[in-house]
Amino acid sequence: PGLSLLMLLFAGTTCNDSFSYSHLNSSLSYSNLNGRVKVLNPLSQSAGKSRTFTSSACTSETLCNKITTENLTLVSEHPKTHVKPMNDTEFGHYLAGLIDGDGHFSQGKMSISFHLLDQSLAYYLKARLGYGTVSKVKDKNAVTLAISKKEGIQKVITLINGKFRTYSKLEQINKYHLPRKCFEEFGKTLKLSLNESADLENHWLAGFSDADASFQIKLVKRTASNRIEARLNFQVDQKRDYLLQLIRDKFGGYIGYRKSQDTYYYGSTSFGGAKKVISYFDNYHLMSTKLISYARWRRAYLLIQEGKHLTPEGKDKLAELKLSNARLEEIRKTYNLEND
Repeated sequence: PGLSLLMLLFAGTTCNDSFSYSHLNSSLSYSNLNGRVKVLNPLSQSAGKSRTFTSSACTSETLCNKITTENLTLVSEHPKTHVKPMNDTEFGHYLAGLIDGDGHFSQGKMSISFHLLDQSLAYYLKARLGYGTVSKVKDKNAVTLAISKKEGIQKVITLINGKFRTYSKLEQINKYHLPRKCFEEFGKTLKLSLNESADLENHWLAGFSDADASFQIKLVKRTASNRIEARLNFQVDQKRDYLLQLIRDKFGGYIGYRKSQDTYYYGSTSFGGAKKVISYFDNYHLMSTKLISYARWRRAYLLIQEGKHLTPEGKDKLAELKLSNARLEEIRKTYNLEND
């Protein structure tokens, strides 16, 4: 039911459609990655507005923090109604983030890759841009939105100019498009630039996360204390770490390096970090199936916030959320297109 509801999100060409996602039931999210957050007992609640938590964090790659106490404003049980980016500025930030993660400019075209589950997002973008072709990628559970018309490429560049953040995309535009004769007049008025600001209070990270982020729920049983520890983590994987530094500066957390894969990853490391992640995504909404992953991750947070993770029913619910997340991760593992 949740997936079909999400598919309806992208139907049509308007940008004002909305729906509430506080009660989605689809089994979609991520698992099996390295960063983790440990959340222990809620200790106290003050006037229904804040609660103190004891938490610690440790990754499987031996990055550990001391136990800390966090006094947090409670997350609302009811998130804001989901809305798409309302205007070209908001849409441009979202599109820039998505292209920074899964887009590519090449000779005569630009393209964005999507998991097959997210083909409705590809069609929504095609309709909103007014250009492009959506096609299945041979032998992969993926589709691409490809734009080859000059006017379509110019529209994309105009929307993301001053909003995208990856040097590789800047180099691709300068190499494959601006030197072309048909772009000559366009290039005369265009001042192509990256967004080098540290400000992430816009839709860029939502688009980037739809491409490259995961919302993880892990449960660890401690034999000695016979207790279940719930670990929540927001993780982003990249070949380079400069964008991850921006995310770390916003949410806290750490950046790790996998030598075997020569890749970097950002991970949130505290319940307070998870609260900051929720504060962001409750305002700047995801538009892929990761919206449902996030909704389940958020529900896990609420269970812990309310102390329900200590009850038999709460433990069962967390286990259900974790299992649902793992199912989508297994599906998405088959999707791996190179876009950088």
